[in-house]
Amino acid sequence: MGKKVTVVGAGFYGSTTAQRLAEYDIFETVVLTDIIDGKPAGLALDINQSRSIEGFETKVVGVSTGPNGEGYEAIEGSDVVVVTAGLPRKPGMSRMDLLEVNAKIVRQVAENIAKYAPNAVVIVVSNPVDEMTALAQLATQFPKNRVFGQAGVLDTARFTNFIAEELNVPVKSVKALTLGSHGDTMVPVPSRCTVDGKPLSDLLPAEKIEELVVRTRNGGAEVVALLKTGSAYYAPSAAAARMAKAVAEDSGEVVPVCAWVDGEYGISGVYLGVEAELGATGIRKVVEDKLTDSELAGLKEAAEAVRAKQADVADL
Repeated sequence: MGKKVTVVGAGFYGSTTAQRLAEYDIFETVVLTDIIDGKPAGLALDINQSRSIEGFETKVVGVSTGPNGEGYEAIEGSDVVVVTAGLPRKPGMSRMDLLEVNAKIVRQVAENIAKYAPNAVVIVVSNPVDEMTALAQLATQFPKNRVFGQAGVLDTARFTNFIAEELNVPVKSVKALTLGSHGDTMVPVPSRCTVDGKPLSDLLPAEKIEELVVRTRNGGAEVVALLKTGSAYYAPSAAAARMAKAVAEDSGEVVPVCAWVDGEYGISGVYLGVEAELGATGIRKVVEDKLTDSELAGLKEAAEAVRAKQADVADL
């Protein structure tokens, strides 16, 4: 124990992430921050009151932060900081529509993390995540292995769910993978998808797989359109919390994340969705695995699309 994790942003995504992290019972403290006065403290009080029912000891601390970094001293000594701050999507909005407004928020958060938790591993989930991850690294000036983004775990989980439902099999029998960006240039990897060890392509026709790929790519938008007043948070928070757990436990788990790519797959100098081994230092290494020619072409295309946008964030 003795470990500390901070979740910045106490919206549905942030508060659910804080709850999941507390319920793992592997941290001494979960700090939840927000700019809304009283909200994080109220949520923390509520979660703490569930401890005896759910059987965990982790203490949740809620702190309101001010425009000039007031309150951020509470994050001091955090091993991991999950950044959920920013506006969620509304129906009809793309993730990219959030770029400018969320860039200002993420930059300010990142600067305060650098000041108060200089040794933390930072997991960015604010949208558009590929760009916000690049921005957080620039603003913190942390080594690139200590700043990465959450997308692939969530997209892969969505893909897994759709495959399991289509074939009416348990989700645990499905192994799936998505790489690339979190958005239009997402690259689901059907060649690495199996059901009970059998290749997905043996079980479903190519056009049905493509349908599931498209649904995965639009997975967030589908939820947003149904909710009408916000965006997904149960699956996203599960993904972010699982990544923070892998870091805290120095587990070496290999998962798809938005990581700095430097030569892998013939791609360099960009944050991109790839598989990586997670541990106490953040990204231990990017894991390169076999892709088909079309999957590799898709990944390279995603890299160029994201690279162009990441170049813009430096000025935001």
